[in-house]
Amino acid sequence: MHFPIHRYVVVVVIAVLIATGVVFAAVPPEQTLVVTDADSGETLLEEPVDDGTNVTLTYTHSVEKTPVDDVYVVDGPTLRMERTVFHSHGAGLPTDENITRTADGDGFELWINESYEDVVVAPRPVPGHELVVDGERHDLVAMTDGSVTISVTEQRLPGQLPLALQVDDRSSQLIH
Repeated sequence: MHFPIHRYVVVVVIAVLIATGVVFAAVPPEQTLVVTDADSGETLLEEPVDDGTNVTLTYTHSVEKTPVDDVYVVDGPTLRMERTVFHSHGAGLPTDENITRTADGDGFELWINESYEDVVVAPRPVPGHELVVDGERHDLVAMTDGSVTISVTEQRLPGQLPLALQVDDRSSQLIH
């Protein structure tokens, strides 16, 4: 059977579109850690992140005056709280849970493993809230006078949009 050349071109174009769609769908979305003002919604900080990136909220405990690190891990569109690290026991700090010593023996760790879409923080000068993203420190107190919301957004780049192919009667006639 003999097909006109335009039918071969259409088949090749459809095959290329399908192959391109599969490649783009396999590319992971871009992830960004976003800090916004909780009241106004204004974006205060954007940092590119990947799954597994450590995000640590660090501050000084208001009563004990010792450092506390709340360690989160980027897990898709969520922040998974992995553990909290602290250096004393007292009001507002864990005391009777499964607490272990840190590797250096200088403090304590409580492993948590809870996921959050948003983490809301009220940065204040006395605790000195900072956000550490992949080793880079960001002063949350200097960013706002109010509360902040920390979240992860995922978005595909324009070239990464999955293709939706529609088959109509004309194209189904090509494969006989």
